Amino acid sequence: MYLIALCDDEPAELDKTEKMLEKYGRMHTEVNFLVERFESAAELLYKVREKDYRPDLILMDIYMPKKMGTEAAKELRRLGNTARIVFLTTSREHALEAFRVDALQYLVKPVPEDALSAILDRLLTDVEEEKKKFLLFRVEGRMQRVAKSSIMYCEAQGKTQYLFLADGTKYQLRMTMAEIFGMLSRYQEFVRVGIAYIVNMEHIDSINTQEIGLHTGKKIYPPRGACKALKEQYMRYYCEES
Repeated sequence: MYLIALCDDEPAELDKTEKMLEKYGRMHTEVNFLVERFESAAELLYKVREKDYRPDLILMDIYMPKKMGTEAAKELRRLGNTARIVFLTTSREHALEAFRVDALQYLVKPVPEDALSAILDRLLTDVEEEKKKFLLFRVEGRMQRVAKSSIMYCEAQGKTQYLFLADGTKYQLRMTMAEIFGMLSRYQEFVRVGIAYIVNMEHIDSINTQEIGLHTGKKIYPPRGACKALKEQYMRYYCEES
């Protein structure tokens, strides 16, 4: 499911864009869109701030009363919102400013249908590639998105599992070790070490018979004999990569 926000103070323009999206959806039945309309930048910003709204794509007019689209985009970026933004406008006057807020595209109205279709094609490709880089974990009362490459290791401490990231972040997971390994085992860089650890081999700096040294200086002390099996997997991993 892809979330698309339409922001324009002219309902007729919202109708036109929404119809083009509906047509694209009919031609690409494998894709699911959830489109939400906003008639002002303030409405959109409120939902992002207060409701943690995170659309994949924002199609936004530049010329709107009270707050222009480019100003709204700057505020979105200050809020940490990384949605792809496409400006739809009647003038090229603000093109440079649009790209300063990392806009994906700048289209002059009336928007050509093929131009919007090309943007949607690009969106789907980009989002699918992005999804491959992140994993979702149950952390206390929320779902937390974590960059796969940032995971150093997972450790079971009694009945509680912890996820340790390269930047020092530590998450207490509401998941079993079996669930976590089921998620991570799809990626060849993650390996089970004994019953208490899952380690990302990309972060291993050294291995001896008793300990695993990570590139941050952290040492892991797995059960006796676990390092021997890990050394073999580690060698296979890097030999296959090269």
